[in-house]
Amino acid sequence: MSAEPADAVTFSDLSRNPRAVAERARQLGRLRVTHRDAADFYLTAADREEQRDENLVTASRMFAVLARSEPGARAVESALEEVFPWAHHLSAAEHTEFTADLITALSDAAELTVDQNTHEVIAGWRATARIKADNSQYPRALAATEGDFGSAEVPE
Repeated sequence: MSAEPADAVTFSDLSRNPRAVAERARQLGRLRVTHRDAADFYLTAADREEQRDENLVTASRMFAVLARSEPGARAVESALEEVFPWAHHLSAAEHTEFTADLITALSDAAELTVDQNTHEVIAGWRATARIKADNSQYPRALAATEGDFGSAEVPE
């Protein structure tokens, strides 16, 4: 038996006593619902979620505007290593590309509710930094390859 955090309830709790769980979610603003056989989810008030969406849109637009000017772009790029310490393994050109990719992905998350792109951009650039940081693997990654490696599988 595991203890649930104060801001979480089980799916069974929600099923057994939806009014009490809804009231708790209202009081807390956001309540995690854990589920043994599925992904957890949050129960939150619509107005709170709308405010979070509005905040994301505002932040996304601020970064996009900043990146359009030379001093702003330098500021955003310099923040990259503070936010993502592994980014120091990337070249200057890669910093610029990572910044642009991240701003585009954040804009997609904010304006189009496409959240997965941001995660994929960060994970992809982290993987690039990881291979560049590994002195034994990076030279092998740069080596030319020969031959046909077969068809690539496309994840669904």
